Amino acid sequence: MRKSIENLSGRKFTGGRIIPNRTRRKYEIDRYPNEPIVGETKNIVRRVRGHNIKVAFKFAEYANVSDQESKKTTKVKIITVSKNPANKDFERRGVITKGSILETELGLARVVSRPGQDGVVNAILVKQ
Repeated sequence: MRKSIENLSGRKFTGGRIIPNRTRRKYEIDRYPNEPIVGETKNIVRRVRGHNIKVAFKFAEYANVSDQESKKTTKVKIITVSKNPANKDFERRGVITKGSILETELGLARVVSRPGQDGVVNAILVKQ
């Protein structure tokens, strides 16, 4: 899957070849998507462009849940992913993304961070 942008070469609708006017560039490389799920915490460390490091979750066990009324943030155990509006398949598989609704020990919480890229699960308590 380490392709970059598509359609640099290919075929015309008539069947003739399209010869690309340039090759793929290093900065156009894609990666396999990292889809964090509920489980015992495990991180992935990736080197990204500019020799920087990105820490991402593969499995997440805890979330930092903020209560807007009491202005307190606590580390809470994640039970399940109850809803994921980003993708029905993510909801079925229990993938944690930004915007997903988690069932925690405090109650329902909505994720506001990007755990597949940030390596942290921050959430806000949802009123019922």
